[in-house]
Amino acid sequence: MSETEDQFPDSNMLDLRGKQSVRATFKLSQKAIDAIGLVAIHMGIKQKSLFDHIIEDMDALDSLAKTIRIRQFKKIPRKQKTFVLSRKTIDALGTISQAYGTPRDALVEYSVKKLESIINSEKLRHKERKVLQKEVINHFNRGKELYQKAVNILGKDDPFCRRIEKAVFACQKTEKDLALFIDKSKVLEDF
Repeated sequence: MSETEDQFPDSNMLDLRGKQSVRATFKLSQKAIDAIGLVAIHMGIKQKSLFDHIIEDMDALDSLAKTIRIRQFKKIPRKQKTFVLSRKTIDALGTISQAYGTPRDALVEYSVKKLESIINSEKLRHKERKVLQKEVINHFNRGKELYQKAVNILGKDDPFCRRIEKAVFACQKTEKDLALFIDKSKVLEDF
């Protein structure tokens, strides 16, 4: 057994080849392109991993291919977009595309539709987050009022007040972080 085999006992060349990144260009609807970008950015998932998740399942892709109506698909206005995918995902698309005589573009377009339920769910969660953010701000404002009350009673240099002041500063940082997250999530509102 060679030294290389000792370092990677569970790997073989086909496994490693499947993890290779390749570029692939598809003609997709703007809505599909937006969905891919939105989920990747909002949820912090690399687009390659997202494609792996929605396309690599051969059984699901096989079932999906049976439902595609090419005439309807051709009516959708589409534009070219290049993505980075794993070799395994490209191979899965190629296999199903050949088996059903279905364009890879159609397989990707219809696979991306699976993301719409995730986006709609996140859209609802975004609305709830905005409501909760208001409650958090009100809570933090009560903390500021309590700090001011403590300063009026004990003085700003009192150790108790200094500790409350640290907590208020931490709350202000958290409030800014939450506002940035909510702002970043606004893209969900227009989807």
